[in-house]
Amino acid sequence: MKRKKNLFSQWFLFSWKDLFISAAILLCAVCFCIFLQSADTTEGFASPIFVLAVLLISRFTSGYLFGSIAAVLGVIFVNYIFTSPYWALNFTLAGYPLTFLTFLMVSIITSTLTSQAKQQERLRVENEKEKMRANLLRSVSHDIRTPLTSIVGATSAVLENPGLSPDDQRELLEDARADAQWLIRVVENLLSITRIGDTSAHITKQPEAAEEVLGEAVRKFRKRFPQIRVQVQAPGDLLMVPMDPILIEQVLSNLLENAVIHGKTTTEIRLSVWPDSGYARFSVEDNGQGIPKKELPTLFDGTLKHNETASGDGKRNMGLGLSVCLAIVRAHGGMMDASNLANGAVFSFRLPLSEEEKHEYSRKDLSGRG
Repeated sequence: MKRKKNLFSQWFLFSWKDLFISAAILLCAVCFCIFLQSADTTEGFASPIFVLAVLLISRFTSGYLFGSIAAVLGVIFVNYIFTSPYWALNFTLAGYPLTFLTFLMVSIITSTLTSQAKQQERLRVENEKEKMRANLLRSVSHDIRTPLTSIVGATSAVLENPGLSPDDQRELLEDARADAQWLIRVVENLLSITRIGDTSAHITKQPEAAEEVLGEAVRKFRKRFPQIRVQVQAPGDLLMVPMDPILIEQVLSNLLENAVIHGKTTTEIRLSVWPDSGYARFSVEDNGQGIPKKELPTLFDGTLKHNETASGDGKRNMGLGLSVCLAIVRAHGGMMDASNLANGAVFSFRLPLSEEEKHEYSRKDLSGRG
């Protein structure tokens, strides 16, 4: 019973958007027929126009409701307004049943094909989501298992060997703390994916100063990597960008960490933001060893294999962090890309500016050219 109810609701969906589309198409059809009627007194032009109107309504609305209504209204319009005797219903006209059946069949066939196409698109999207979840689970299983093993090994060594020197104990505990910090980062990434992937949730964007978000990300980064030199470049005027500052800060943190961990020879990072054709473009550029060419096509989909570090722990997986970054940027309506430089690599993403900011920078560009 429940399945039948769900099927009925899918077939006869109602939305104000579909109602507006249907009304607009029917109004255009009526106006066009009136125009043709005033220019030519011959009959027969109304039926194909309303067939086209029914086809368009069935194509651009959901379910069968509005297509069926359009078929009935189309027949009435053709009969009442555009067929002699005008402004009178005459259901005894020759060919009337055939016209009605034609309109109805066009509606049903088009609605069926449209529903099937939408269903296939939904299945494709779901399959992509499932594929991404599977890739992330594979990444996470490796990312979590290895540092946990290291933490257990380090703490067990300290507890089971009371004769260890203070320096050895400190080294083991620092390793355990570094592994714990990495686990925290993995959990934060997973929480972000859960937050973005939840269809009932939405990202709350509000105007934030891009310079402040950059500064906070750099401040946290320098605590972990004090030996890396970071240059921050921002426009002279305050750049306000609609964003969730916590999520964008996480994107920047992931990119900064990747620049060090996977750049391997990185000693300097340049973090920049600037207005770019209605967007705010963020860039993280390093002087490391760059990105292997074979990894560029799958850089953001979470399918990268684990890169073994010098210690062989293999826990620093770039794919998980970058797939999270891409998901966050896309949820903001932005885009992300990466490329190699002569020395190093650059990751950049852009977020749309508010209309006020777009007008402001357009005005400045025009005044600067003048």
